[in-house]
Amino acid sequence: MFDEKKLVSEILGRNKNITDVFFAACGGSLNDLFPVHYFIESESKKLHSMCKPARELVLIDSPRWNENSITFVLSHSGNTPEAIEAAKVAKKNGSFVIAITNDKNSKIDDSSLYDDLIVYDWGTSVSHKDVPMGIEFRIVNEFLHQTEEDYAKYDDMLDGFDQIDSIIENAKNIQKDSAAKFAQKYRKQPFLYILGSGASTSQAYGFAICSLMEMQWMDCAYINSAEFFHGPFEVLQDDKVFIQCINAGKTRVLDERSRDFIEKYHGQLEVIDANKFGMDKIKDTVVDYFNPFVFYEMGVLYRDELSEKRGHQTDFRQYMGKVDYSYKSDVE
Repeated sequence: MFDEKKLVSEILGRNKNITDVFFAACGGSLNDLFPVHYFIESESKKLHSMCKPARELVLIDSPRWNENSITFVLSHSGNTPEAIEAAKVAKKNGSFVIAITNDKNSKIDDSSLYDDLIVYDWGTSVSHKDVPMGIEFRIVNEFLHQTEEDYAKYDDMLDGFDQIDSIIENAKNIQKDSAAKFAQKYRKQPFLYILGSGASTSQAYGFAICSLMEMQWMDCAYINSAEFFHGPFEVLQDDKVFIQCINAGKTRVLDERSRDFIEKYHGQLEVIDANKFGMDKIKDTVVDYFNPFVFYEMGVLYRDELSEKRGHQTDFRQYMGKVDYSYKSDVE
């Protein structure tokens, strides 16, 4: 069983001068990394964090990506070329590499690519503390606990993980009928806009690019709720359809503001409100970091309802894994 205390002790046993954390992944895996990056940037007084698509991180090759860093490389399949490339560069730069995958018998299971390999289970029965985002949060929470004396949210995060599974089950039960009605009504909609903010920005992104564009071939765009008023609101008409994810916590005011504007000017609006699902069971100090778990599952719920109503299976692909879209890597 994965033990974050042991892993953090191993990291600090090698180097007590960690200053940076890097996150590398692609597509849906990148969605799981961003909230943890957001957590570091919001809570740590000592750590700097960078979260990028894996190949972009390689091409940037930050001067801070060195022996005083930790790198999380996430690939569900374990075979994503860009993730493998990022792991190689991270190791070359002297970073402590944590590789995370669902498949132990994959390309990333190569001891030259990592310092620690975490293989996770996947499925509806797996607790959210044991999926990639949960694993990463647990590691970073533990790291801050061991290295920053005034970090005070350790126990609140652990308590949040004790609550989140039941909250998500409640959310699915509450939102299922709305998701089914939405899918029936908008199964032929030519374009959807997904709005979110804070740590859940990545889930709006993932809802758009993975659940809808990849798995349903639907045109859509994701918008940060705070940015809605700095350009995107100009497309608002009564025939436009928006899905507004409303967080619990600090950035809720951003989501409510964009929701209220869309309602005022008669856009077609679907609201998914985390506060309706029991998020008050999680301490206010850390609730922001548990929103992404909820909105990931809501994206899956709406995606699956759309799949059923549209007759478009979620594993249909026309390009991914079907044609050659490889690239030439200069990393050996």
